[in-house]
Amino acid sequence: MAYPAFFDDVPTITLQDPLSRLLGAADGGLIEYSFAEVVKLTGHSCPTVAGAWLMTTGALRRLYGNDIPTRGEISVQFRASATEGVTGVIASVAGFLTGATVDTGFKGLRGRYDRRHLMSFSQPIEGDIRFERLDTGQGVTVSFDASPVPPAPRMMPSLFLAMGEGATEEERAAFAQIWQDRVRRILEQAEPLQLVKYS
Repeated sequence: MAYPAFFDDVPTITLQDPLSRLLGAADGGLIEYSFAEVVKLTGHSCPTVAGAWLMTTGALRRLYGNDIPTRGEISVQFRASATEGVTGVIASVAGFLTGATVDTGFKGLRGRYDRRHLMSFSQPIEGDIRFERLDTGQGVTVSFDASPVPPAPRMMPSLFLAMGEGATEEERAAFAQIWQDRVRRILEQAEPLQLVKYS
């Protein structure tokens, strides 16, 4: 898949998946995830997908420190309902990385590796998402705000041109470049601008 070069500049994250190790799907159960892969999952790259990546990877690094996070042993709680706004898109990214599902995940083997009921919505939490380790009960709540990285002034006019029936390839390419430039800036400036808040 050809994609914007900045995707490769986004630090990857490695998780250990005991089920993957058991079934021999990945050597040692270690799976490396990249931003490009969540773009494949969602089918697009946007501020929401970038925010979902930043919140999930940031929370996992805070929960596990120098240790490798354990996929399938993390619960994910959302303040919003599953159908509110862009929650569904964010949940797909969080679930992809953590293995958490509502009721559609792997049912487990002999009482282990059950991925169901690890994700929930409409929860009474202070931030956008709360991630909790099942082994220690330690948790972190995160929120994301992309507004400190505003879109270019010509974003909307360019969008209207690109979506017009008579749009040229040049107009579509110009909009795509403007759009992805904001995603790049969000990913690059997330830490210094504190786009993700932790509690």
